[in-house]
Amino acid sequence: MESQIARAIHLQYQPVALLWADEKPEGAMQFSEGRWGCVMWLLVHAAKGKSAVADRKTYGCFGGGVGLGFGNQYKNFPGGEEGFCHFLSSGNAKRPGGEELAEKIKPFMTKESHENFLQGERYIKNPEGVRKFIDILPMTDIPAQYVVFNPLAEVDLTRDKPQTVIFFVNPDQLSALTVLANYARGDNENVIMPYAAGCQTIGIYPYREEKSAKPRAVVGMTDLSARLYVLKQLGDPNFMTFAVPFHLFEEMEQNVRGSFLERHTWQSLLLEKRQDKKEK
Repeated sequence: MESQIARAIHLQYQPVALLWADEKPEGAMQFSEGRWGCVMWLLVHAAKGKSAVADRKTYGCFGGGVGLGFGNQYKNFPGGEEGFCHFLSSGNAKRPGGEELAEKIKPFMTKESHENFLQGERYIKNPEGVRKFIDILPMTDIPAQYVVFNPLAEVDLTRDKPQTVIFFVNPDQLSALTVLANYARGDNENVIMPYAAGCQTIGIYPYREEKSAKPRAVVGMTDLSARLYVLKQLGDPNFMTFAVPFHLFEEMEQNVRGSFLERHTWQSLLLEKRQDKKEK
């Protein structure tokens, strides 16, 4: 389908439909089994116009398995959940058996990830805080074999229903989508920005919202690691993700016509952006 939203906000990359499926698209990008990869690369691949897919053996990293809805994959992290709790916080180097485990898994890790395993990513103050982080995640085990990322333009809505539609947006576009998500709701808290991994803000958090009577959109790319990986793919440091549960997406699509997106304030912002690009 063609998105009225994408046209109105002059989206640089294609909106991406995230679907659950028991069959994968022919020729879709997929990580090799057991090889590390960032789920956000799959999203970027689809935003550039080509399908990508993950399953329970090819989700790239343990956080990606959690984020896409393949259950609590932190239990399979080296050292189990306790190993992950130290990895995200203060590191495993001083934990009993931590250095020995790090040496054992070293051949299967990048230099950076091995150093992070030992010294910690330090995204949460201590392991106890990570335990609380895990406990409040909307863990999901999807009833399908695959999570598929398709360019929205290639999705036939008479046959397939996306779980989520995801946009890569700059600050102006993020502002516009936030306004549009609240436009017809009669309240003003219809967009959330949880602290979570990049894949979790396009996966399990929108999944949870889709089940709600009033689903909210989810802003992502506050994950610093994901920002670095996406920067290398897109070459622009200004992108955020805006993940819209499908029911809210349909509502927003219907509200484009007659809204602020046709008025002078938004049109002036678009003009300023185009002029700025010409000057550069």
